[in-house]
Amino acid sequence: MLFKDIVGQRTTKASLIKQVVDNRISHAQLICGQEGWGGLALALAYAQYISCVDKQSDDSCGVCPSCIKFNKLAHPDLHFVYPVATNKKVTKDPISESYIDEWRAFFSQQKYFTIQQWFEFIQIENKQGNISVNESQEIIKKLNLKSYEGNYKIVIIWYPEKMHIAAANKLLKSLEEPSDKTLFLLVAQSTDTLLKTILSRTQLIKLHRIAEQDIAEYVTTKYPLLAEQTSSVAQQCDGDMIKLFDIVDQEKFADINPDLFKNWMRLCFKFKGGDLVNFSEEMASLGREKQKQFLNYAQHMIRQSMLLNYQTNTLLRVSANEAAFIKGFSPFIHEKNIMQLTEELNTANFHIERNANPKILFMDLSVKVNTLLTMKL
Repeated sequence: MLFKDIVGQRTTKASLIKQVVDNRISHAQLICGQEGWGGLALALAYAQYISCVDKQSDDSCGVCPSCIKFNKLAHPDLHFVYPVATNKKVTKDPISESYIDEWRAFFSQQKYFTIQQWFEFIQIENKQGNISVNESQEIIKKLNLKSYEGNYKIVIIWYPEKMHIAAANKLLKSLEEPSDKTLFLLVAQSTDTLLKTILSRTQLIKLHRIAEQDIAEYVTTKYPLLAEQTSSVAQQCDGDMIKLFDIVDQEKFADINPDLFKNWMRLCFKFKGGDLVNFSEEMASLGREKQKQFLNYAQHMIRQSMLLNYQTNTLLRVSANEAAFIKGFSPFIHEKNIMQLTEELNTANFHIERNANPKILFMDLSVKVNTLLTMKL
């Protein structure tokens, strides 16, 4: 996660970067603000910047071995803690590590989300997720080990408000007297329900709603087809990125023909070379903005398919026609290919913006999609 990919929060970003540059990193920090203001994304970008081996003046390099591992949420010195509960897969003593594959898949699709969306994704039904005392024991055990890569050991605790009192008390000593080069980043929505002993041991970083201008710039850059509605959309979301995505999802694909995506997926799966050449030529005739919109729509449909696989129907944002398609398509989207599919679509979008030959690009992308769709779970 790069600082540049986080909307707004300029003052907070600058402050976090200055801590690292001045070598004055506080060992326990509490980032507090609404879910849609980017606290979790900021914590991850900050952790990545600390660990980056080729830091730039204002961001991580994004390409060093450490950054690549962070991009996959797979750095050995990065540990996540988040509320969980039992489900059909994890029937006893759940901890964050029990759901690490789901966490990586979920975060790869969306950097701003609610705790309820997370609970629905891991299918804990009506249970109340929490952070148990078993989790604290697991954290302490991991922190007693040496750093794998010789830098900071970083623990990101999302929703510390959900921490059981026994778990919080068990962590207090680690927060007060951490081992060398250990960093705790707590990401909370409110300080009201946190233990005072935790508040007293952390440096508070208060986030604010994202400036309307920052959201307007984001909409203009990411969704050029909504340019005429930029001001209205920025006002409606009230500085909250989760609200923004709800609004945008209703608008940005209004002009897309769903049958074009359905046909492409069928051609990719069956790998009909001649038909794929014709498809690539059809895409080349649409123009760059329509091509980018189509790739964004493809990401949207793949994400919806993944959500359907996890039976999170309340999170689905599809029409009845689209829902009928992804019911049959979703079994081909799974944890083995979801991140690669997303990466390939993002890469294609990147090259379209830089005037790549669309015929070659879509043909090459189709070959890669075929490989991923036919990958066995």
